[in-house]
Amino acid sequence: MIRDDIKTALVTAMKGGDKEGTAAIRLIQSAIKNRDIELRTGTAPADDDALVVEVLQKMVKQRRESIEMYEKGGRQELADVEKAEVAVIERFLPQQMSEDETRAAIESIKAELGASGMKDMGRVMGELKARHATTLDMSKASGLVKAALS
Repeated sequence: MIRDDIKTALVTAMKGGDKEGTAAIRLIQSAIKNRDIELRTGTAPADDDALVVEVLQKMVKQRRESIEMYEKGGRQELADVEKAEVAVIERFLPQQMSEDETRAAIESIKAELGASGMKDMGRVMGELKARHATTLDMSKASGLVKAALS
């Protein structure tokens, strides 16, 4: 499980004296813990890795937005800190689908659902997320789905 990998990486970073890595991994653990608290229903989630991947993807997205803002504002040192955190977070994410694989998955779903135009975008996106949420950047997929349906 990804949670176990994160715990192991934290111990390794702490023993190796990697202060930046330790801080970033602690941020990851904190975000996952916050998500667990939000979802507290008394039962364990059906797919724990999917939950962790969702949290990690959200963290990467937030940091990329911050990097963009820092670079526009001329704060390169802060952008570099965010980039280092993104690198640590991405170590725990599963291998993402390539653009070609994403296009193939979209075409497959489009054919299965009989989707023909933009009115079917919600159905295609919903099915795409259900099948490939952990290995796909949904923001990039959205543009590809629009292109495929128009």
